[in-house]
Amino acid sequence: MTDAILQHREAAVLTLTFNRVDKKNAITTAMYTAMADALFSAATDDAVRVVVFQGALEVFTAGNDLLDFMANPPSVDAAEPAPVFRFLEALSSFPKPLVAAVTGPAVGIGTTMLLHCDLIYAGDNAAFSMPFVNLGVCPEAGASFLLPALVGYPRAAEKLLLGEAFYAEEALDMGLINRILPPHEVAAYAQAQALKLAAKPSESLRITKALMKQPLTQLPAVMQEEFGHFARMLRGPAAMEAISAVMEKRKPDFSKL
Repeated sequence: MTDAILQHREAAVLTLTFNRVDKKNAITTAMYTAMADALFSAATDDAVRVVVFQGALEVFTAGNDLLDFMANPPSVDAAEPAPVFRFLEALSSFPKPLVAAVTGPAVGIGTTMLLHCDLIYAGDNAAFSMPFVNLGVCPEAGASFLLPALVGYPRAAEKLLLGEAFYAEEALDMGLINRILPPHEVAAYAQAQALKLAAKPSESLRITKALMKQPLTQLPAVMQEEFGHFARMLRGPAAMEAISAVMEKRKPDFSKL
């Protein structure tokens, strides 16, 4: 358990809050474990009908905590799945509605996790990015499959190959999010929508979600392939150079890689 992920349940809505603002809500191994455990538990808990993800007003999450990630690199060969893989498995297979309230930056997995959410509300200060190539790795969370399916190949290629930030208006135009609100209104609006969902017949919600996800039969295989590449590339020279550059506050040099 970690206090970097807050859990609060009210009226059948479970809210998971990134609570590491001093580190821009960067996600550690312990945080992935807490979220995975919460989702696996909520999936079979009849008292939970909807799960909401939220961060702080100024930042959703900066993505992986790079120091923690390098100290605890995920491996597909480990006897037990790495916490990040457990979280993504729990997220992608979650049978009930998932709602996200996004304000501030949502970096890396902070954006790709949204591809598994059903309703996403963003502040006009939201900034999304998937800088995997820039970090010498590859997409995860099924983003290489889900993003082209959602926004079309050209737009997905621009976001995944260049890894540059894009903002709320473009995210809405792409169909990545449902609505843009003033930042201070996002969390309350997401909660209100979650409460609407929680008041509906739970079986109807589950079956409707399952029917909409039927075309995604390839997703588990794609995620497994991503995991393999990601774990290998994380130990490679490009990732080492990228992470060293971040730590040293300099531009990475990939000219020989």
